[in-house]
Amino acid sequence: MSDSLRELWLRGIAFNAAAPADVLIRFVDEAAGEAGLLMCEGRDLPDAVIDAALGHPVERIRRALARNLHVDPARLAPLASDPSGLVRAYLAGGTRLQPRWVRPLPDDILVTFLTAQEGGEDGRVTEKDIVGELWSSRQVPPSFPRDMAGHDHPALRLYAAFQWQSLTAAQRNALLDDPDPVVRKAARESSWVLDPEAVEAKLPSIGSRNTWFVLGTCALSPAVVEQCFADDEVHPLARNRHTPADALARLARHPDAEIRRLVATRPDLGPEAAELRQDPDENVRMRARLQPSIRTWAEFQEVQKVVDHGPDCTCPITQPATEPSPDWFATCAVSEEPVLRRVAASWPGLSAELVETLAQDDDEEVRIRLACHHPLAPPHLLLDVFVTRPAHRPHLLTLPAFPRTGRTHLIGHPDPEIRALAAADPTLPEPPLEDPDDAVRRAAANNPTLTPETLETLLTDPRTAEGAAANPALPVPRMHALLDHCLNGAATPPTAARRSETTAT
Repeated sequence: MSDSLRELWLRGIAFNAAAPADVLIRFVDEAAGEAGLLMCEGRDLPDAVIDAALGHPVERIRRALARNLHVDPARLAPLASDPSGLVRAYLAGGTRLQPRWVRPLPDDILVTFLTAQEGGEDGRVTEKDIVGELWSSRQVPPSFPRDMAGHDHPALRLYAAFQWQSLTAAQRNALLDDPDPVVRKAARESSWVLDPEAVEAKLPSIGSRNTWFVLGTCALSPAVVEQCFADDEVHPLARNRHTPADALARLARHPDAEIRRLVATRPDLGPEAAELRQDPDENVRMRARLQPSIRTWAEFQEVQKVVDHGPDCTCPITQPATEPSPDWFATCAVSEEPVLRRVAASWPGLSAELVETLAQDDDEEVRIRLACHHPLAPPHLLLDVFVTRPAHRPHLLTLPAFPRTGRTHLIGHPDPEIRALAAADPTLPEPPLEDPDDAVRRAAANNPTLTPETLETLLTDPRTAEGAAANPALPVPRMHALLDHCLNGAATPPTAARRSETTAT
């Protein structure tokens, strides 16, 4: 057996959907090499395998598990206090794949990271390094600062104090009067962002790199607003929810259509909204038509997620800190405005009845967003979007509702990625094992309709060996026999065909 076949068999069995725990647990060992690490990181795992990886003495295995997106993150909680700082950092940093659905870490793991006094027994990273990984991973839900503002542990109240604009007025007042002097100091130092005079005084010392952020998020004094107009730097003002009404009225009449587009959907827009509905720019007019339906900043944010993006948008799908009411989404679903129907289609809580209606919407982007965002989107719609919109294929394949059958009509498609999808359909009469594309052959070799005799032949061909080893029809004893040979150097057992001949003799 060549080394190439060995690696192909190992990778295939490691990702075989039918492999039981006693097979997979054999990969939680350094002898399995790269295939074991890929398994620990890249697929759902039975509890016994998770337990074996969590307690494994080899750090690389625990690091791989820390990046697993398929395992319930609550099961990974012990890794937040792992002896190795690198294991902790891998968990804080999240998966390397950056999937569209951003899965937040449970509060107990976040609390462990934010209250840690050290970065692990090995001393290779600090607790601050690990928290830095956490902030950049998108695994902290936007609601977390607000949830922590009244926590018993001062380190968590300190964290909340640094997220000042995420808090309610009552929470801000409580932190300014916090019993812990460090928290009180942080609250005072953070409160300047909502004090127009303090912002004006601080701007000269902030530096050009951060000025844009301050102008776009903080409360601004009249003098700062006027300076923005004088310098023709009003773009941040158009996005800043603290921009005063008189400045907003001027922005609505700005000669730059991009500025008018930015303000056209704001919930605090005054009578200028009527003017913008007559704007010479079509995009401005469209956005201004939406404005009467937007009455809160939460609604505004949901519309912004859609209005600035096209049908191939693959932006992360996250849970907002505050969400509009279900009634608002339901109203959007029956709106005459396609953009509002796209907004409704992007909300996973929409009723089954409205999902059925939107699945037949005339607007393609409504259907695309429904397929990518809603758990009740019909399987045929997911398949249609997979075929027509390649940008969404990786995401669609992760969805539980994605159809595993009904794809045979695509077997002759010119796109090999689509042929590969069809080749794995268990209702396909003859999987295309001789297709010129490697991925299609692997998918065909993975088709569970193949007989054990055919699988034995495919296991000896480097072009199909990995797919055959991953085939759920491969008998479990055969998986173990292959692993015995790959991991222990045991002699390769007779093939299924040779065993039957021996029995007959």
